[in-house]
Amino acid sequence: MNCDKKDLLLYAVTDRYWLNGETLYSQVEKAIKGGATFVQLREKNLDESSFLEEAKEIQKLCKEYNVPFVINDNVEIAKEINADGVHVGQSDMEAQNVREILGDDKIIGVSAQTVEQALLAEKHGADYLGVGAVFKTGSKDDAEEVSHDELERICKAVSIPVIAIGGITHDNVKELAGRGIVGIAVISAIFGQKDIENATKELKAETLKTVNND
Repeated sequence: MNCDKKDLLLYAVTDRYWLNGETLYSQVEKAIKGGATFVQLREKNLDESSFLEEAKEIQKLCKEYNVPFVINDNVEIAKEINADGVHVGQSDMEAQNVREILGDDKIIGVSAQTVEQALLAEKHGADYLGVGAVFKTGSKDDAEEVSHDELERICKAVSIPVIAIGGITHDNVKELAGRGIVGIAVISAIFGQKDIENATKELKAETLKTVNND
């Protein structure tokens, strides 16, 4: 499956923290209805069997809406359910190794904070890069901030699409205009909102403006 940069416009990363008695399935469906173009299932604390069950459910939902679906970090589960791909961080498996396990037709995303990391990920077969944190973020304790100038340098250095991640909201996304990104990845800006569908719709409109300003 090829990674179309249009699919990377509004990349929703799941987080159980915001469930408030809802199911992840219903929240993801609202996000997709609101215009999310890509879904990453991110689970840091679920046991393997629960993760697997959940992954199958969300995968089915994404297929219905024709939205690419990737798994965060867990290459084994991505392979087992034949997900569209996987997203790995710098401390996880190298893109090269992931590619060997999943094959050429899967989407591989890699987190990068520097031009050097970005070039290496591209060389090793990454299809897109997630660069950040571009703003202060509460969702990832260990996220180091990446300056907007460095973000732009990364976008210019690689030929694969780059999305910005980390602390992005409806109000600050426009600050990323002109840097070369094709989209944004968010957690709380979608899943932490009271009206997920509407919040996604409004965020998508702002992101389109931001990306089209390049």
